[in-house]
Amino acid sequence: MNNNPFEQFELWFKEAQQAEIIEANAMSIATASSEGEITIRTVFLKYFDTNGFVFFTNYESKKAQQIAENPNVALLFPWLKLERQVKIMGTAEKISAAESFKYFASRPRGSQIGAWCSKQSSVISSRSVLLNKFEEIKQKYKDGQIPLPSFWGGFRVVPKKIEFWQGKTNRLHDRFLYTHANNSWEIEHLSP
Repeated sequence: MNNNPFEQFELWFKEAQQAEIIEANAMSIATASSEGEITIRTVFLKYFDTNGFVFFTNYESKKAQQIAENPNVALLFPWLKLERQVKIMGTAEKISAAESFKYFASRPRGSQIGAWCSKQSSVISSRSVLLNKFEEIKQKYKDGQIPLPSFWGGFRVVPKKIEFWQGKTNRLHDRFLYTHANNSWEIEHLSP
């Protein structure tokens, strides 16, 4: 194992991509409200660095509302084909509007329009409501650049702990836990 958890993650992430795992950047994110209601769903990791792991969403969604109430979150990358998983525990924080716009501008035009027309997690009477809204927004921004919605952007999960799990025979799996303390990472080997 690497002494730096971000370098270790980068190595495993590249190996997951090389193994042609479908959506190797898919990660489950668990959030909890201030009352303790826990929700989990899958989002896509868009990029990471030594500051954390970034995904994008509607800031009015249930996940964003729960993060606003309780920023403690957990991520899980289940790379089952490789008998690996990575768990990340930390806090989520909004990234800057400039950073969000940079990613938003790189998205396909249809995805940009989709961000404008979906009130994520809200109840709609039928799919046609969503499709009609899509066509309305498509016409509104038919010429020129589509602006970044004020209600859409990224979150960075700043890790406090990162656990790497590698399946082994006889259920004697390898588990390494990195814990951030005193501006450095401590590594512990865990029993399976």
